[in-house]
Amino acid sequence: MLAGLTIEPLVAFAYLVSGILFILALRGLSNPESSRRGNRLGMLGMLIAVGTTIATHDAVALPRLGAAILIGGAIGFVIARKIAMTAMPQLVAAFHSLVGLAAVVVGIAAFLNPASFGIIDPATGAIHAASRIEMALGVAIGAITFSGSVIAFLKLAGMMSGKPILLPGRHVINIGALLAILFFTYGFFDSQAPMDFWIIVGLSFAIGFLLIIPIGGADMPVVVSMLNSYSGWAAAAMGFTLHNTAMIITGALVGSSGAILSYIMCKAMNRSFLSVIAGGFGAEAASGDGEAKEQRPWKRGSAEDAAFLMKQADSVIIVPGYGMAVSQAQHALREMADLLKKEGVSVKYAIHPVAGRMPGHMNVLLAEANVPYDEVFELEDINSEFAQTDVAFVIGANDVTNPAAKTDKSSPIYGMPILDVANAKTVLFVKRSMGGVGYAGVDNDVFYMDNTMMLLADAKKMVEDIVKSLAH
Repeated sequence: MLAGLTIEPLVAFAYLVSGILFILALRGLSNPESSRRGNRLGMLGMLIAVGTTIATHDAVALPRLGAAILIGGAIGFVIARKIAMTAMPQLVAAFHSLVGLAAVVVGIAAFLNPASFGIIDPATGAIHAASRIEMALGVAIGAITFSGSVIAFLKLAGMMSGKPILLPGRHVINIGALLAILFFTYGFFDSQAPMDFWIIVGLSFAIGFLLIIPIGGADMPVVVSMLNSYSGWAAAAMGFTLHNTAMIITGALVGSSGAILSYIMCKAMNRSFLSVIAGGFGAEAASGDGEAKEQRPWKRGSAEDAAFLMKQADSVIIVPGYGMAVSQAQHALREMADLLKKEGVSVKYAIHPVAGRMPGHMNVLLAEANVPYDEVFELEDINSEFAQTDVAFVIGANDVTNPAAKTDKSSPIYGMPILDVANAKTVLFVKRSMGGVGYAGVDNDVFYMDNTMMLLADAKKMVEDIVKSLAH
């Protein structure tokens, strides 16, 4: 140890450095060009925080702690290597559930053995009053995060219907459960009664399920962001219980950034932020029947037709969606764009804020394919250009291009801003078949418009065939 310095200032300094690195990481992650640097800074900050905590606490023998870190790290490494980008949204939801569950487990451990956490009042032998509040908030938010994330995972993984599941009297049930949690939190603060604590845990697990079940697939990207925020606040609350500055800082950063992102996305989708976080408070049953209306007339084209139309165009706007992610067509798409640019065609990419099933899903896929950042535009920056565009090439993006969001008040996506691909001179729409619909379960009128040509095939196979035709 350095002469004249005690351990406490060094620990505080290390946590301060890690906090600064976390802030810089968030700043880096706000832009695709700097996202890799942001990830590295975040990893370095976490390494410093974890290393400092291990070096200054002796609650667990180092060999056991090292073994736990090694096992957890190995599991994370294998999952990261094997998981497909299409499964990333449900993976994020699963990770959020683990963060919430960890907060609950820490809270329970602190309640059962408060002396080990240093939260006992020596004079009375009771848990500190402030610690009781922190503990109750931590387990409540953590339990809500866990159960809510489980439902989000099931919906995103297709193990549960993506449509809103509206329980009778759900608003009364939700409000009643939340008021009960507050009531028993006060009871636990006042008397430290074990019954109050366990009721808080049980009600919080229940309310997590009830809040997410009524939220439909169209709003699921917001839910993923919102649960990310919840997990941060749960970690921050547990940081107070553990007297760990790094946990408080990290949790607060994750919680606040997740809340801001959720608000931005709600604004972009013309959704009420309060309605979404309250479990789709204003949601109504979806009117979509989950099947496309194949009896309506539509035009089918081939890869050769698409290649000819785009080669003759002056401008092409590519609109990627979840279908591109499923087929992993991003590399072939970039190759197609490169060939078009060699022909003198202006190529741009239009990204809807909720394209895919989590924030930034399409941006990550395009970055993976080395698509230039200056060719990728957000909805508000490019939407007005469709009216002057020769070809809108839509690859697997249904809900975010669906005019029902503007015209059908009974639609589950009503009010959501869309990419106005229908205004282009020609719309090339890549889709597996006319029998399926988007995640929200709503048919798309663009399929049947006079200026639309449907390209029915696997997205990657279709784009690869277009590339072959362009190369000839």
